[in-house]
Amino acid sequence: MENIDIGKKVEKFRKAKGLSSRELAKLAEITPSMLSQIERGLANPSISTLKILAKCLDVPTFSFLLEEINTSHLVVRSNERKTMKVKELTYSLVSPDFTGNLATAIMEVPPMKSSSESPLAHKGEEVAYVLEGKIKVYLEEEVYVLEKGDSVKIPSHLKHKWDNPFEEKAVILFSVTPPVF
Repeated sequence: MENIDIGKKVEKFRKAKGLSSRELAKLAEITPSMLSQIERGLANPSISTLKILAKCLDVPTFSFLLEEINTSHLVVRSNERKTMKVKELTYSLVSPDFTGNLATAIMEVPPMKSSSESPLAHKGEEVAYVLEGKIKVYLEEEVYVLEKGDSVKIPSHLKHKWDNPFEEKAVILFSVTPPVF
């Protein structure tokens, strides 16, 4: 709740609607000075005032109570990706981090290497897409060869393994929810 500035949101919605502070104050039946104090964070509006302002601005009341998101933390530059090596596999995180409900990474599997000795299961559901090369994916007792452009969905707790018995590296883009590694 510390990133919520109701006044700034009122001002932002007012300006987006093309209203002056006097016009909004008149519509909301509050004084222009009260609206000014709300917008500057010097006064806290009552719930009933928030409801009236929301109606006048044609926005849901809850929109004043949503936390601000720092969008600069949502962008990941290709040269700033977090990478990790597990055995001989390289994982580059495409999403900013492992917070939230979804993580996306690029896995590189060198020729003649596998993700593990035997198929493993984990809590997260995955979707994977082959960007380069080809790879064998083991799903329980079945084995599939995926080539560039192929994809696979791996349900939560399904035993699986990646194996690259081929002569070129395989590059797989995958998303997992919830994020597990």
